[in-house]
Amino acid sequence: MFNIGFAELLLILLIAFLVVGPKDLPKVARALAKFVRYLKVKWSEFIEEADLAETVDELKTMKTDIEQTVRSSIPLDDLKKTKTETEESLRQARRAAEGKLPPSTDKRS
Repeated sequence: MFNIGFAELLLILLIAFLVVGPKDLPKVARALAKFVRYLKVKWSEFIEEADLAETVDELKTMKTDIEQTVRSSIPLDDLKKTKTETEESLRQARRAAEGKLPPSTDKRS
């Protein structure tokens, strides 16, 4: 959690030993452990009461749904297909106008 290595932990214990003294060091350690446990309990209660985990999950789901809806509503594939067909029709019309090809007789709707 705090990324404290063995050397740092040893240094902290040495300073605590010098400041508090050998007699009261176990009492201080117990009090510190109780305080840390108390903070963990209060934090988990806060998270549970605030429903933050569920809210975050709901927001992620909503984001995914919105992205899928936006992707499906953009008609890029249809536009590309229509563009290709239009360009081909224009090429055929130019060739027919230049006299290279007779006008096509098929009627597209």
